[in-house]
Amino acid sequence: MKIILSSNPYRDRGLRAAQEAQRILEKAGAETVLCLPFTPKKGDRLDLPRQLQLSVLERELPGADLLICFGGDGTILHAARDATLHNVPLMGVNMGSVGFMAELERGELAQLAPLARGEFSVEERMMLDVRVYHGDKLVTQDLALNDAVLSKGSVARVAELEVLADQTLVTAISGDGVIVSTPTGSTAYSMSAGGPIVEPTSQCIIMTPVCAHRLAARAMVLSQDRVVTVRLPKGNRKHLYLSVDGGKAIRMTGGDRVEVSRSAYTTKLVQLARRSFYQLINQKLGGLTP
Repeated sequence: MKIILSSNPYRDRGLRAAQEAQRILEKAGAETVLCLPFTPKKGDRLDLPRQLQLSVLERELPGADLLICFGGDGTILHAARDATLHNVPLMGVNMGSVGFMAELERGELAQLAPLARGEFSVEERMMLDVRVYHGDKLVTQDLALNDAVLSKGSVARVAELEVLADQTLVTAISGDGVIVSTPTGSTAYSMSAGGPIVEPTSQCIIMTPVCAHRLAARAMVLSQDRVVTVRLPKGNRKHLYLSVDGGKAIRMTGGDRVEVSRSAYTTKLVQLARRSFYQLINQKLGGLTP
């Protein structure tokens, strides 16, 4: 069993949690390798032990059996795409504040030992294919585990866009933007914008307006088989920004469109603690009831 330990150095100072996990897993018989989830910014001083041997995530994923991320939800989302493309199950250890997607907390590392023996279950999560078009030209495409967000950025103005399902107009939105999310992403930005909470193993696409300037504007739950298109009206001189799973924003202008559909890929999340979805909501989001 080869296990990659990928730790966010800004969250896991000195990679102490990752090194503790390495000792536990190797004692249990696993082969481990330490990686950083991204290239550190130039000029950043990281508290990394000099004797520590670090590898490159892209090099290790093709031969790995499991990837463990140490950080917050952003660290897990950052790793989800590459892990999924290599069919490697993913697990998170929360080093952040909420850590809704993480399976274990920092103080629960002793529970990692069964992983070395392959004693864990895997829960598959729906993903979205996100494609950006300028006219008929495909500009870029990406995979989303959480959501695709079209927003006006920090400019104090109203964004205008149209949402279609299978080329049929669903709604026109004036406001701050729109979120198209998976069930996994329903408890992220979509929930904060008033969208529904959906069990993460469900199969559907959620469309949530952000600060819409219409009383009738509502979030909608669409079939998993729909192709959801968000387009900027032609002739619109305003521009919007698309961000997939909180990644780098892509600028869009009038006539551009985003097509979102269920992906053939699914993220495989490792389960050890076997907490229910509703336990997590009560523990990390303050519960569904007062």
